[in-house]
Amino acid sequence: MKISDLKLPEHVSVKSFDSRIALTNALTESISQQLNAAVSAKGTASLAVSGGSTPVPLFQALSKQDLPWTHIITTLVDDRWVAPEHKDSNEALVRTHLLQNKAAQAPFIGLWQANAPASAAAAHVNTKLSAIEGPLTTVILGMGNDGHTASLFPCSTQLPLAFNSDRDCEAVKPTTAPHSRMTLTPKRLFNSEQRILHICGEDKLDTLAKAIEIDDPNTMPIGLFLRQPITIYWAP
Repeated sequence: MKISDLKLPEHVSVKSFDSRIALTNALTESISQQLNAAVSAKGTASLAVSGGSTPVPLFQALSKQDLPWTHIITTLVDDRWVAPEHKDSNEALVRTHLLQNKAAQAPFIGLWQANAPASAAAAHVNTKLSAIEGPLTTVILGMGNDGHTASLFPCSTQLPLAFNSDRDCEAVKPTTAPHSRMTLTPKRLFNSEQRILHICGEDKLDTLAKAIEIDDPNTMPIGLFLRQPITIYWAP
């Protein structure tokens, strides 16, 4: 399948690249411009990022950008309920690859809290996230081959709660992936100026095609985000 074969709604933009290096360079430039513009206009900006291996080159490139990092609050789209020292922690990934070099100055809001299960900590984490006032400047989403994005898993019994929540984040527990999670809610993710779906590989195109055909966010949660303006960055 080619990305041009996808029957995407008009409000979904697509930027495809011949290589992942070209994608990383273009996305780094775009995000840098967005964050710079937000700081210039409002004095502050915010960046919410996802985990996984796909965004690592992007994180490394962003970390070297000459941006007003002290005014750019960075947080996570979601995280596994493990300590930041754990190998599966998205916070560890971000601290290792993004909050380095020039970006080491960026304020960071993690989603994990010690000595409490995710369900009990959700209220406290929501309070922490309230430090980000107004819309998030830039949200970078990923997507699994089951159609999940953030930690909005179709297998999770908490999916309806997260979909309908008025809070910034909710605790969820997928049955097809390890660890409980804390995830930003659709309400918070949609309260953003720019949403980006960053994906690579032919398999992701098949997943998108299926999500478009099914058009049921309860079955493939990424479908909910395809109903709102979003920009897809893709490379083979």
